[in-house]
Amino acid sequence: MKTIRLFLARGLLALGFVAFGATAQAANDLPGQGVTVQPLKSSLAEEAFQTLLVMRALEKLGYKVEPMKDLEPATEHLAIANGDATFMANHWSLLHADFYKNSGGDAKLWRQGTYSDGAVQGYLIDRKTAEQYNITNLAQLKDPAIAKLFDADGDGKADLTGCNPGWGCELAIENHLNAYQLRDSVTHKQGSYAALMADTIARFKQDKPILYYTWTPYWVSAVLRPGADVVWLQVPFSPAQAGAQVDTRLPNGRNYGFLANEQRIVANRAFIEKNPAAGRLFEVMKLPISDINAQNLRMSEGANSMQDVTRHTDGWIRVHQATFDGWIAQARAAAR
Repeated sequence: MKTIRLFLARGLLALGFVAFGATAQAANDLPGQGVTVQPLKSSLAEEAFQTLLVMRALEKLGYKVEPMKDLEPATEHLAIANGDATFMANHWSLLHADFYKNSGGDAKLWRQGTYSDGAVQGYLIDRKTAEQYNITNLAQLKDPAIAKLFDADGDGKADLTGCNPGWGCELAIENHLNAYQLRDSVTHKQGSYAALMADTIARFKQDKPILYYTWTPYWVSAVLRPGADVVWLQVPFSPAQAGAQVDTRLPNGRNYGFLANEQRIVANRAFIEKNPAAGRLFEVMKLPISDINAQNLRMSEGANSMQDVTRHTDGWIRVHQATFDGWIAQARAAAR
């Protein structure tokens, strides 16, 4: 009888170790269990794809992920720094530098790794007008005769389709207008960028000259194709930014007035310190800029509802399942 009791005790103890091991394994597999995450994006609908991809990965780690909310970039950074939100997936490391710094910098915010790189910004005009008048440089718009070619409202000045207030790029454009002495010949048109670009594209289809600012990744360059439909304008010199001289020449030697940017995931530092799995995930995720362009183009063609974006995101994961699973594995390993 004593031998039987000893056997049963050892068996129960072994079962206990098995149960404990299973519980520990479950905790490692779902390190985010019980933690709620609030994602942010700007009012730009095309940022939903890359944001939702991060959300899907967090859900796989067990986090409860709330629906993304829209705020403009400066407010996004502040909300994350203050703990009112958890992360944003569309921080431009150079363009949003002041937003990051003014929100507390590394003391309150966190960023590691590069989510997407090779983002280029600048000014473009239609190729027909560029070739007819030999326009290659933004400074040529100082000439009233050249500027008038791009006059859409009849005031004699070029109308530049510009950047929404609060995005950061509008400050760079305003700086350029001063640096290149274009105030008297160029009007910076601001408002809803999507609506302004719709008008710009309509003018192009009517065979009228167009002048606009854009960036990549974004669907505009799939509709107005650089080199085929439109051409980039260079600038006469690299402008001073934040009181300092910055060399904005790209590796190919061209100078569009903007440094090449990286898109990075920015998160609340206190959250990352408590959630190493999420930190590792944010660090290793990388999305090709061509994939963002392709998805954004589908949105521009009408597949732009949240259901559409969800379908695009889930489809991307299926096609790149090994890559996605690799991110998850590295995040789980960090939790251990």
